[in-house]
Amino acid sequence: MNFHTAPHIYTGEVHLNVLDLERSVQFYKEVIGFKVLEAAADKVVLTADGKTPLLIIEQPEHVTPKEAHKAGLYHFALLLPKRADLGAIIKHFIQHQVRIGASDHLVSEALYLSDPDGNGIEIYIDRDPAVWSWDAGKVAMSTDPLDGDSVVAESGNQMWDGLPAGTVMGHVHLHVAHLPETETFYNALGFEVVTNYPQALFMSNGKYHHHIGLNTWNGVGASRPTEGSVGLQSFALVYPTEAVLGEAIAKVEALGVKVVASGSEFLVEDPSGNRIVLRVG
Repeated sequence: MNFHTAPHIYTGEVHLNVLDLERSVQFYKEVIGFKVLEAAADKVVLTADGKTPLLIIEQPEHVTPKEAHKAGLYHFALLLPKRADLGAIIKHFIQHQVRIGASDHLVSEALYLSDPDGNGIEIYIDRDPAVWSWDAGKVAMSTDPLDGDSVVAESGNQMWDGLPAGTVMGHVHLHVAHLPETETFYNALGFEVVTNYPQALFMSNGKYHHHIGLNTWNGVGASRPTEGSVGLQSFALVYPTEAVLGEAIAKVEALGVKVVASGSEFLVEDPSGNRIVLRVG
């Protein structure tokens, strides 16, 4: 089952501020395996399939370093098509001495690393949804050690040749100030809680394990970062139809949240100041 196409609401491209655009482009091409889709003096759009934007990196004019203990990006998560792809990128990371973390989440198998500015990245594959364990509307997730040897063995002789064309933005995980009001906000946008963790919520549309992760691990009441600092500028949520998007906008506005039209897209901020671009796929 594909949780990143209609009729689901799912995550689209992520837009990051970075300190040094040239350094970041090199990292995202050589280490992660993106291709450049569009390039300007201060902004580069990156893709896996040569046509779909997945990551936008921008160097604002007066950019400042990433700030600690703020709301914003915890990580963005790239979902690879198959387990062999994850094995191939593990071999690539070992070859290039890239430091990574790894976890088995029951529903998925995941690698973790950071870009040169400290922006968090997850690269993962999903287990077959048929083996996910649901109880009373909640899916079982855990943070167990990854069986890396098994994942690498799955790749056989496959070598890493950049992100496969079928790579998508699997989910976005955010630092927020308060969970209850944030849950209400994303619920209005069309997402429901499917897992509770200590100081964290995981929300999805259409019974995915999560399209959006939310945590207060940077501290309850964490303030929004300074404008123009390194980190999340925005991320996109993609809706299946104008009607579904319109319903979400109406529910958000009913909470007293301002939604701004921008061409065919709409811009909104969650209660912690995380910017979201809403559009129809």
